[in-house]
Amino acid sequence: MPSVFDEKNISKAIVRVGLLAMLGQLTTLIYNIADTFFVSLTKEPAMIAAVTLCAPILLIIMSIACIFGMGGSSVIARLLGEEKKIESGTTMNFCVYAMAFAGIITLVLGLIFLRPLAGLSGADADNIVYTCDYLKWIFAGAPFIMLANGFVHLFRSAGLIKEGTIGLVLGNVINMAFDYVFIAVLGWGTAGAALATSLGFVCASIYYIVCMIREERKGNPVVPLTPKRFSLNAAMVRNVVSIGVPGALITVLMSVSNIVLNNYIGMYGSDSVASYGIAYKLNMIPILLSVGLAQGVAPLAGYCYGGNEKKRMYDIVKLTTLYGILMGGIFTAVFMLFGEQLAVIFLKDDDLIAQTGYFLRILCLSAPLLGIINMMTSYFQALGKAVKSLIITVLRNAVLFIPGVIVLNYFWKLNGVIAAQPAVEAVLTVICILMYIKDMKSENARPQAQIRDGL
Repeated sequence: MPSVFDEKNISKAIVRVGLLAMLGQLTTLIYNIADTFFVSLTKEPAMIAAVTLCAPILLIIMSIACIFGMGGSSVIARLLGEEKKIESGTTMNFCVYAMAFAGIITLVLGLIFLRPLAGLSGADADNIVYTCDYLKWIFAGAPFIMLANGFVHLFRSAGLIKEGTIGLVLGNVINMAFDYVFIAVLGWGTAGAALATSLGFVCASIYYIVCMIREERKGNPVVPLTPKRFSLNAAMVRNVVSIGVPGALITVLMSVSNIVLNNYIGMYGSDSVASYGIAYKLNMIPILLSVGLAQGVAPLAGYCYGGNEKKRMYDIVKLTTLYGILMGGIFTAVFMLFGEQLAVIFLKDDDLIAQTGYFLRILCLSAPLLGIINMMTSYFQALGKAVKSLIITVLRNAVLFIPGVIVLNYFWKLNGVIAAQPAVEAVLTVICILMYIKDMKSENARPQAQIRDGL
């Protein structure tokens, strides 16, 4: 079987990279839902609310890994397209050690400022203790959380797509197993949920490191782990960081917007936060699958870009976007019809079940649009055009979303707050389409020499 980068059938290439990436995201989603499910067994809304409130902090930790994971992935894929394997390996090596160092710094700072961070996330007197319990163990596992999340992107760009997915699935399965033991059996509540999360990432990191050692012994120049290959070459670091920082800001801004949202929903009580938390976790199914599809295809687009295969790259982007739209439409139909039935899995109170189903029907309206938004974001990252992907993110999570929450809350209270997400993504979809058309025209007018030189 040819390398996925050399697969001539576009549909097969998308399936090979997309399905495995979606599988990895699906297990992440299952772990997130399982996390909430086991915490919900405590029948304590304050605990469910605490897990919801901590989600943005966990995303911020993961976003730091994106600086080197997503940034390195984009650089590596384009270098491989130019057949520069040694430079690709040097980039991979730098990114791994940079993630480990950043994780240690995050661990120390997170534990020092634990309670202020809990308050910043929206915790109140009802759930502050549970929130701190959760964050303590999340920060303890920060180095492994960063490594595991960064490795997924780096492995995909190096053509180790199967290994990248196996590590992600392994970590999430172990996470769920520990969820059951720590929460359902030992009754450790939110602390048990966070400890299970960190241990899952520890196991995934160990797997990835073993894979790197194995590949290095096989003579693969793209995946070196030895410290001898570590380099702080200014141009390489600048290329990684210039793409990675905007990529990380995508997650940071999403976390900030979620913190703002949680604070506004918190105005209506812990029950509202709990209902939204369940609806949000269910709505993460189409979100994460769409993200997985787009991120899985991104290295393929970057490889084509580096090799000046523009027509193939555009065909890949268009077909992947179509798949994402169709997938989102299916989930919208399912959530519209079966919202309450899905909420029953997590809740027993009839009022909370009805409210969760209602929230879910509002949130899922934008699911088909995710195929466009996420693919456009990944497209610009893959081509090294991080500023354009950042523009999409800033619009989505700051310029449009935060004012949208404030304005809609003023006019329609809680219903308006929940409706902010689909309203913003409808506007953003139009902007993404216009940005893509303009970029495509610009790319077709550029000579290959400028592309190769990164101009």
